[in-house]
Amino acid sequence: MSTTEPLYSRTDAALGTFAIRPLDPFSDAELLHGWVTHPKAAFWMMQDASLPDVEREYMKIAAAEHHDAYIGLHEGRPAFLMERYDPSELELVGLYDALPGDVGMHFLVAPSDTPLHGFTRAVITTVMAALFADPRTRRVVVEPDVNNTAVHALNAAVGFVPEGPVQKPEKEALLSFCTREQFETATGLTGATV
Repeated sequence: MSTTEPLYSRTDAALGTFAIRPLDPFSDAELLHGWVTHPKAAFWMMQDASLPDVEREYMKIAAAEHHDAYIGLHEGRPAFLMERYDPSELELVGLYDALPGDVGMHFLVAPSDTPLHGFTRAVITTVMAALFADPRTRRVVVEPDVNNTAVHALNAAVGFVPEGPVQKPEKEALLSFCTREQFETATGLTGATV
């Protein structure tokens, strides 16, 4: 499949078209390097990564059985990073009781000199709708840093309910869950929205 072919897209009434395409660890590495090392991406924990470090990390994800990475587009231009993973195999193994249909998620919005009001919320809404577009996804699981209050508010806006803190090797995380029904109630959208 071409890396330019969107796997999912939706139109936001205020901000236009959002889409998600597969990430290419080679052609996207320079773009990603600028995003993950930006001061606003401190919670991504790659501030000191070199370009080869970023390339290696996303090559590892591309080769992984239980982890996928995608580039999010806004009006056809790269604007965010999305990762999907199996929390029973990665990130949260042994930290909670995984259920069938659980999907882990990370997202990162690209830094911008001209921020758009509501943009990050439109991004997380797109990410969640894309995850729920897969009928096998029953619940999305996230584990942001407990100090990342901005993302906690965004998570709540799309239906996440905090379970409580869990200690990961790299951080204390706020384990939170969002079922398909909670997402639909919070946003009025279904995963099938295109």
